[in-house]
Amino acid sequence: MPTVAVYNIAGEKTGDMELNEDFFGVEMNAGLLHQAVVLQQASMRLGTHSTKTRGLVRGGGRKPWRQKGTGRARSGSTRSPIWVGGGTVFGPHPRKYGFNMPRKQRRLALKCALSDKVKNGDFLVLESLDFDAPKTKQVVKMMGDFKIENKALLITEEYKENVELSARNIQGVKAITAEGINVLDILYHGKLLVTKDAVKRMEEVFA
Repeated sequence: MPTVAVYNIAGEKTGDMELNEDFFGVEMNAGLLHQAVVLQQASMRLGTHSTKTRGLVRGGGRKPWRQKGTGRARSGSTRSPIWVGGGTVFGPHPRKYGFNMPRKQRRLALKCALSDKVKNGDFLVLESLDFDAPKTKQVVKMMGDFKIENKALLITEEYKENVELSARNIQGVKAITAEGINVLDILYHGKLLVTKDAVKRMEEVFA
């Protein structure tokens, strides 16, 4: 059963915590993890791109010249795709890029991502995380105490406005709830700062 240290927001160790092996001790599956990332990135695409076919381009209703006798090639519309200002052939149209992935596979990919963070020592458990007022310098100080120089993900058991407002102005730092964790955020951020209650909540919801 994986065991991690528990810290206060000043970076001082206050104890240890045992994690659920079925959730935080899963063997890595790189292929499944990649599929989950592609799924999430694809679902984020808007897919609002659009081009006009010859039927959508304005004009072109009149035949440019008569069929025979001019010596020029036959043409029925100035909006033909081979004309300048004409329609587009096989151009992009609005669509959804998302695809389906079985729920068990999505859960397993999440467990793989978290287990990898625990294994590499990037999963830091906090006694609690909250601030009296929204102050960016509080998060900066906390990251300095933990010697975190790269991206960090703050995970709380429930939405805390002061934590959200304090973290959102720092590049590479993001605050989410335990129920909002996802593979892309976990892999993107180098360190995970998770409260004890958030760990319990994750085990309840996803284990």
